[in-house]
Amino acid sequence: MSIRDKAAQLVFVPFYGEALNTGSAEYRKYLRWVRDLRVGGLVLVNRVRDGSVQRAEPRAMAAFLNRVQREARVPLLVASDFERGVSMRVVSETKFPHNMAFAAARDPELSRFAGETTARQARALGVPWILAPVADVNNNPENPVINIRSYSENPEEVAAHVRAFIEGAHSAPDPVLVTVKHFPGQGDTDTDTHLALAVLNADSKRLNAVELAPFRAAIAAGVDPVMAAHIAVPALDSPKIPSTLSRAVLTGLLREKLGFGGLIATDALNMKGITNHWNAAEAAVKAIQAGADVLIMPANPERAIAGIVRAVERGAISRRRLDESVRRILTAKMRVNLHRKKYVDPEAMMDALDRPEDIARVDEIAERAMTLVKNEGSLLPVNAAGTAFVVLRESARGEQGQVFAAEVRKRAPDASLVVLEPGASQAEFDSAIEAVKSARAVVVAAFASVASYRGGAVLAGGYPKLLETLIAGGPPVALIALGNPYLARSFPRVAAYVAAYSPAPPCERAAVRALFGEIPFRGKLPVTIPGVARYGDGL
Repeated sequence: MSIRDKAAQLVFVPFYGEALNTGSAEYRKYLRWVRDLRVGGLVLVNRVRDGSVQRAEPRAMAAFLNRVQREARVPLLVASDFERGVSMRVVSETKFPHNMAFAAARDPELSRFAGETTARQARALGVPWILAPVADVNNNPENPVINIRSYSENPEEVAAHVRAFIEGAHSAPDPVLVTVKHFPGQGDTDTDTHLALAVLNADSKRLNAVELAPFRAAIAAGVDPVMAAHIAVPALDSPKIPSTLSRAVLTGLLREKLGFGGLIATDALNMKGITNHWNAAEAAVKAIQAGADVLIMPANPERAIAGIVRAVERGAISRRRLDESVRRILTAKMRVNLHRKKYVDPEAMMDALDRPEDIARVDEIAERAMTLVKNEGSLLPVNAAGTAFVVLRESARGEQGQVFAAEVRKRAPDASLVVLEPGASQAEFDSAIEAVKSARAVVVAAFASVASYRGGAVLAGGYPKLLETLIAGGPPVALIALGNPYLARSFPRVAAYVAAYSPAPPCERAAVRALFGEIPFRGKLPVTIPGVARYGDGL
């Protein structure tokens, strides 16, 4: 390999899993990246059009991957953020809840199942590198981007689920790479790194006891790559340097103190926590100098590669250092047998996806996670007669809330049921209040999940004012948090509160079943809700 070929192996570029026409400009872009630049791999991401998230269709993605693999001189390593199973990025009916639901169910064996299932499905899709699990300890209720992606605020509990996920993934029939993120721990931050550089203000003693515990467990369990976070840690390095670009963090702490010898990957280098301060070439060079091996989605792949080549030619990066990273990447590709199995088998792929037994197990996870935090006057389970329902969706697009509404209709066809969008007018809010004011009780299903670039997991638009009005209006209110469990802090006067931890459809179904008394509430809080409930609470 030439220096340029080696530099390109470190760079992984985004793709959407669409079956592109080979004459299109977008396909020619990939052809240049893969055949001419010879990048090391691809990262599957969602395409967002007009605010709507579009996931890859499996057969279309298989066609695209087989085409580009044929063009690659060295097989491409394909990765994706399958934190909630493959359905996070691919059209699939096996829709896992967010991680916090697993901890609420208090059973790491469920995380082991998630790891094995995700690995089996990912490999069948042609994605042998899983950018999961999340090892962050969410001990900051204000965290805008980790939140329910974390298992818990308890480092031992996070470690147990991380270990189980890794072991489950490694037990799958075909080998995969499993990643822990976001090193050295992003749970106690209050800034979305997609928008700006976050800072973790914790001393070395606290870091060692809390943030690093799940990463030590992951390394002991044989995790493959570790992903670095775009967070500054003043206890380890300058408050202006993200861990992604910090030699003290990646080499001093991760390599030398923790003894990790596998791949180190950056978080996405096109996030503003990086691009606000460094261009693509600067970020690439600094990341490699810090100890990173894989550069995930640089803002400009060609400039990143050129920057590495110039750095090697002038001695800012030694050839030996470059070879270390390339060797780790090629070894990882061989570990997942890309030299023998780089193409997707469409028929085997469809057999691996959406097995009925997998879907049933996911429903079980959601049901076991349902946590009853508060229940004044034994409001829950509800009586179908006289109960009104209000659904607060996060977006006017997508299917969120549809399962909840349909399940309610099955059980209470005559109940008042109002579904609202965040852009609803005051007249629509007034109409909703009027529709439920004569009910004996009101159930509000509130969707508030974490998402990149959103800046927080809070109720959108005029929802908070509407909810306060409903609470003050007379009938007792039961609030169901389909996402952020900390919502109860803002509405302490609700009569009943249920944490469902995720907007995933299985959690919508499970919430309705629990509301109507068809299943018991068995979950326990994996986090403390300040002023409301303690870690481990659950009626």
